[in-house]
Amino acid sequence: MTEQTTQHRDTVPAGRRLQAVLLDMDGTLIESEHLWGAAEAEVTAALGGVWTEEDHLRNVGGSAESVGRYIVELTGRDLTPRQAADMLYDRFRAGIAEGAALRPGAKELVRMLSEAGVPVSLVTSTERVLVAAAIGGIGLENFDDSVAGDEVEANKPHPAPYLTAAERLGVDPRRCVAFEDSAVGVASAASAGCVTVAVPNLVEIPPREGVVFRDSLVGVDLEWLESLVAAHPSGDREGSPSRS
Repeated sequence: MTEQTTQHRDTVPAGRRLQAVLLDMDGTLIESEHLWGAAEAEVTAALGGVWTEEDHLRNVGGSAESVGRYIVELTGRDLTPRQAADMLYDRFRAGIAEGAALRPGAKELVRMLSEAGVPVSLVTSTERVLVAAAIGGIGLENFDDSVAGDEVEANKPHPAPYLTAAERLGVDPRRCVAFEDSAVGVASAASAGCVTVAVPNLVEIPPREGVVFRDSLVGVDLEWLESLVAAHPSGDREGSPSRS
């Protein structure tokens, strides 16, 4: 990883403020929230409970273990959050067996970044075992790196996932643009110091200072990304955000 991150840092063209783009997966790049909702409903039913749309919306963007904890509390069953999370993964895995549909503009964005030589990392709460299958419509090989939910000290909304992604790429998080579709994800990226773009999908994302809102990924280009970093108040200052 050291050789790779050094290469990314050294090959950023002179004058380019943008150092990398960090992309959430579920709901941002792929249409998977309905698959998670189905898995949650099936697990809850198997445990004797009822899962509602409101329950799903409360958990959008959360890790499988946090949703598992919610299901255990909802059903009152004698299970650990990890056991419930494993049940969720079994059902979600079946749901993506034929691949998840892509969000509009997702594949084009990754391709554009690759052609422009901009490092791009997938930053997801989904655990490593499911990442390659879930992002199969784009191909994990088209990302410079990926950070899964079980590879960080704390999951979203903690900034650790985005700080980890930037560190592994060898870039300053404040010179990275992150795309997210949930309030949980936006909190994670913004707290890490990233220039954050919210692309709401199923849930409303409250306004937050410094967060840019966009209807979709369609039409995102390098010039616009560069302009976001240029306008970021801390983008040219030395130092990095803390993990605290």
